[in-house]
Amino acid sequence: MILTTTNTLETHPIKEYIGIVSGETIIGANIFKDFFAGIRDIVGGRSGSYEKVLREAKEIALKEMEEQAQRVGATAVIGIDLDYETVGKNGGMLMVTASGTAVKY
Repeated sequence: MILTTTNTLETHPIKEYIGIVSGETIIGANIFKDFFAGIRDIVGGRSGSYEKVLREAKEIALKEMEEQAQRVGATAVIGIDLDYETVGKNGGMLMVTASGTAVKY
């Protein structure tokens, strides 16, 4: 399956637009509460543990989106958008959403 942020597939003409597909994940909480509270303390550095959690959340959301696309018979998802939002009481959780248009080429 091809996953792309572009709205076209250069090497594959799109034959059918199936519809919007998405995948979501919500990651709890204290790690991000600590992250956002402590971000001012990180000057010029990177936090590998937080980056790992964010990467994992993105991968889960993309995988769920891809699985939904496969269930509806798509061969690609185009126009993929990734959104990151804090949710819950005091922004204690992070939600990552991947969405795009399922197509057949």
